[in-house]
Amino acid sequence: MYRRILHARLRGQLSYRASFLLDCAAQALAQGGELVVILVLFNRVTALGGFSVDEVLLVYAFAGTAFGLADLFAGQLDTLPTLIRTGKFDTLLLRPLGTLPQLMSSDLPLKRLGRVLAGLVVLGYALAHNEVVWTPWSVVLLAVTPVAGAVIFGGVWVVACSVCFWLVDGRELANTVTYGSSTFTSYPISVYSGWLRRLMAFVVPGAFVAYYPALALLDRADPLGAPAWLGWVGPLVAAAVACLAGVTWKFAVRHYRGTGS
Repeated sequence: MYRRILHARLRGQLSYRASFLLDCAAQALAQGGELVVILVLFNRVTALGGFSVDEVLLVYAFAGTAFGLADLFAGQLDTLPTLIRTGKFDTLLLRPLGTLPQLMSSDLPLKRLGRVLAGLVVLGYALAHNEVVWTPWSVVLLAVTPVAGAVIFGGVWVVACSVCFWLVDGRELANTVTYGSSTFTSYPISVYSGWLRRLMAFVVPGAFVAYYPALALLDRADPLGAPAWLGWVGPLVAAAVACLAGVTWKFAVRHYRGTGS
């Protein structure tokens, strides 16, 4: 069923190829805007949080690629407040399918692949300009990190949007965590102050999206003194976040009472 739904969504978008390509380009430019900020910063400084520009670009590339993948599959959750407020969420409850998969498959905007492609281009540049010791394990880490980061972002998206079941319109509150995490993870966590670093890096596990994997790939010590093995636990963190997101979503839906209409 989900395969048929997604096939119909994709076929509809690819029917207008020129529009699709322009949308992808717009998404890539939006992602590139964040890159411009980093380059402007390095016109004024030689290091950021103890990291060179090429090292920061590696962190940025991991974060951008992961967020682009998460936005592709979980960005539809941004419509949840409207569905709840208008009572349309009740329709999802009447169907013999899971509410979360229904919502995530309600649209699959391929234009968001532009963000992923932009992140991959920067990733290729960063890998070519950093001293990476290539081993089978580092290749596995390189392949797994964007996927694990996307799962972490997606799980955070689900948990953050679940508050909309209790708030009238919690979209902006959710966005501070979801899109805020994207900005946070694009830089080394050493540039942030203590309380913000603890909140966004470990409560919201943004540090495992790009920062620690980048340290492991570069084979360099964490300036903050964290153990080196943290760079390899991203998939485990992603699995834990996914489980937490599933439990949170089920709890929120179970306590949903409808609009009363």
